[in-house]
Amino acid sequence: MPRKKKKNLDTLIEDIYSVVGELGEGKAIDVSEEDLDKFGEFMRQALKDWLTPRANKKPTLRMSNIGRPQRQLWFDMKRDSYAGGVSPPTMIKFLYGHILERVVLFLTELAGHEVTDEQKEIKVSGILGHMDCKIDGEVIDIKSASGFAFQKFANGTLAESDAFGYMAQLSGYEHAEGTNKGGFVAINKENGELALFRPEELDKVNIETKIRTVKKIIKSDSPPELCYQPIADGASGNMKLPRQCGWCPHKFECHKDSNDGKGLRVFQYAKGLTYLTKVEKLPKVEEITEKFV
Repeated sequence: MPRKKKKNLDTLIEDIYSVVGELGEGKAIDVSEEDLDKFGEFMRQALKDWLTPRANKKPTLRMSNIGRPQRQLWFDMKRDSYAGGVSPPTMIKFLYGHILERVVLFLTELAGHEVTDEQKEIKVSGILGHMDCKIDGEVIDIKSASGFAFQKFANGTLAESDAFGYMAQLSGYEHAEGTNKGGFVAINKENGELALFRPEELDKVNIETKIRTVKKIIKSDSPPELCYQPIADGASGNMKLPRQCGWCPHKFECHKDSNDGKGLRVFQYAKGLTYLTKVEKLPKVEEITEKFV
């Protein structure tokens, strides 16, 4: 691609905005047919991978899930397969999230930054992973995020609330590569904003200790304690799942004893679904009974 002068990761976002800004000003950007073909081939492979059935695959520990909440991982590993475990909207999010991450790498190279070691396989204490890449020599994990989640990258607060285990994932990649230089490049799925976030060393995870702990937990016959406790739903007296639990595929099984043994009750508010663990006052909105939500 053009603009191949050696650059530093510190200017990545600024450089991408500068290049894309030229398009906004009506200026042409020179991209080779080879680079266009490379991007097109990735899109083709992404669709092929997405169209490959996930059913009947035994869940395994990987660097991409090792940092998730321990109770969620316990339920993950006790399933026989992924069959029936992914809703249609989630499957669609998988696809466009994967595509957006590739767009970020395309723009990175277009802005003159070096991308190497794409999807390099690594292993730590028997746990496999594939790091996204290195940009300008630093380990980078690309993340597409909602507007809410994006702020954790933009503001540097990811370590305070990391329900998807991204910090452990990055720490594992860095450990395997023998470096402490790494970070995240995030794209806001709602508005296209980009952010570069390099975590402080103290916020990173001792990945070998984490792996030992997780392996011990998943061998247990009973799950660990709740990842997150229910919280008050305003002043109604009702109790609900916090935001982090709403994304979990195990929420119904995990909270099957809620509401005096009747399980979670789900209500459709204008802002989205609310999962109640205790109903003192019946909400004046529709109750949803389909459990794939």
